[in-house]
Amino acid sequence: MPIEELASRGPDTLRFGAMKPVGLEDPRTGCEPHAVVQLRKENLAGTLHNLVGFQTKMTWPEQKRIFRMIPGLQNADFARLGSMHRNTFINSPALLLPTLQLKSDPRILFAGQITGVEGYVESAGSGYIAGLNAARIAAGMEILLPPPESALGALVHHVTNADVKHFQPMNVNYGLFPAIPGRIKKKDKRKMLADRALAEMDKWLAEVKNGK
Repeated sequence: MPIEELASRGPDTLRFGAMKPVGLEDPRTGCEPHAVVQLRKENLAGTLHNLVGFQTKMTWPEQKRIFRMIPGLQNADFARLGSMHRNTFINSPALLLPTLQLKSDPRILFAGQITGVEGYVESAGSGYIAGLNAARIAAGMEILLPPPESALGALVHHVTNADVKHFQPMNVNYGLFPAIPGRIKKKDKRKMLADRALAEMDKWLAEVKNGK
């Protein structure tokens, strides 16, 4: 998503995305800043840094103008300016079984960003599921799926059951988890979802370890 598109959605949108300040403290004041820009070291000498999460379609002169408005970057030298990359993915709800197998040929399994999972951890997780089941298929064993109450299970369920007409890549988020019955205080909800996910995942991993 281009940074300028996110910014156009509201003055606080970036504070909950690429410029999220949670967990950081301003050493001058001891307070959490309003927003932050993350710089990632790009070379061993520490002379090149990358603006994390700032994909953009802005022209190069406009990028320099806008990014130099960020405190501390007024005199920055830009070694390489931003560009967008294409995120190619298949329509997984239409093409894949809940096991990540291709509906038209179950011998083929898909994993990673091409399935519509977004993020490094999510891609690695889907690869684990696909690899595990490929090995189990070859061994004549039953296919296993992570519990839908877990983060990985909820994500796999989403990408294989989402709306076919409006399918878009997705990160793991609490909105994918099955709801917990009853009325729950908002401040307690995420911890309860996380605790349930860990408990269900432990049970599932035990089954995998025991060769079931």
